[in-house]
Amino acid sequence: MTPVHLAGTRLVLREVEPEDTAALLAIYGNPEATRHLSFEPRTRDQVQGIVDRSITSAKGTARSEYCLAITPPGEHRLIGYARLATEPQRAATVGFALNPAEWGKGLGTETVHCCARSASRSSACTGYGLHARHSTRHPRTPFCVRA
Repeated sequence: MTPVHLAGTRLVLREVEPEDTAALLAIYGNPEATRHLSFEPRTRDQVQGIVDRSITSAKGTARSEYCLAITPPGEHRLIGYARLATEPQRAATVGFALNPAEWGKGLGTETVHCCARSASRSSACTGYGLHARHSTRHPRTPFCVRA
């Protein structure tokens, strides 16, 4: 396994670690943070399962899913979670969730751009060489308009 480390101007994407459970629970267990997502708030056990699956996925040799912690540059604390899943048709899906304290700062847009750059070129993340991009957002998420 080659660990993924993608750096943007205001964030870094790194592999998820066991110590990320509490910070991810602060997002996935928060009704405000999940109101624009496709699921209800998660329990601690459910979030622990997500962290465990993310770590297991990162150990795979032929990865089709990248579950990454979003952190501020120079810090290790998780402020968000991103997922890039590749598909056989040379396509990919990107999703992310941020702690509400980080909303409105352009970090969602930067997360999508980092994932898209990585997926569209041969890289440590995918090597898929994806050529087309398509994105959607929740219609009531005003901060994501430019992503």
